[in-house]
Amino acid sequence: MSELDAYKQKLEAEIEQAEAKLKDLKAEAKSSAADAQIRMQYDQRTQELEQHIDNAKAKLKELGGAGEDAWEELKEGIENAWDSLRNAVREGAAKVKEKFKD
Repeated sequence: MSELDAYKQKLEAEIEQAEAKLKDLKAEAKSSAADAQIRMQYDQRTQELEQHIDNAKAKLKELGGAGEDAWEELKEGIENAWDSLRNAVREGAAKVKEKFKD
């Protein structure tokens, strides 16, 4: 397996984890007896997470079209998208869980 293929698999796994986390958060909030203000905040957070996931998927698709030599040039942009996704998932999950704790 090439280094590029291994990198793609790693990124695909991270997207799957982020999507699973988002799905869990949606289910948790749906089953919660949240008031309208909390629901609005929750919806905003999940939309932000979905946008980060979509951005990460777009970067992965861009990477898929890159050859072995060109992918290193794309790596910095991809790493930035992944850092953004990781942070958004972590922060979004913490804020949503904090709201629904009570």
